Amino acid sequence: MLSYNEVTSKKVIILSGTPHEVLSSWVFRKQQRKPVNQTKLRNLKTGGMVEHTFHQSDKVEEADLEIKTIQFIYSRGGEYWFMDPNNPKDRFPLPETLVGETGNYLKEKMEVDAVLFDEKIMILRIPIKVVLEVTDAPPNIKGNTAQGGDKLVTLETGAVVTTPMFVETGDKIVVNTTTGEYVERAKT
Repeated sequence: MLSYNEVTSKKVIILSGTPHEVLSSWVFRKQQRKPVNQTKLRNLKTGGMVEHTFHQSDKVEEADLEIKTIQFIYSRGGEYWFMDPNNPKDRFPLPETLVGETGNYLKEKMEVDAVLFDEKIMILRIPIKVVLEVTDAPPNIKGNTAQGGDKLVTLETGAVVTTPMFVETGDKIVVNTTTGEYVERAKT
């Protein structure tokens, strides 16, 4: 059981019998009252967001999660197909609603962590930084680039990222998967 101030971001708790991922938490005291923990939660079954305030006397159960490594194969028609890396015959689809923004950074044969609750996949966790190849970059335009300059490029996964002007088609770049931002050129 977790006390009210142990409910922090990235933890998964059971609220009303349903697993919720804690997106943010803020412990504060209102004037002369007792401290509370204001949280923003995401329901892992429905994907809905909810705000909940935990008081000093509240206790909450932490979800019993299992982490399993799976390998991405391909996506088609709103479904993302994965397989067990140890058993290629064990293939299964995951809906686009479960994969979410993570799908922008998945490339063939990439291994990701699947977080399971009651033997059902609830969340996909990918590395924070991934190396992707630029497939389409507009040419550099001369002009006011004294403060640098940015352009939109398309990556091999179909994601569009803002990069500096010097990035060209065929370059490999590092992208932060949590913010969707360009980090640096990949070291070859």
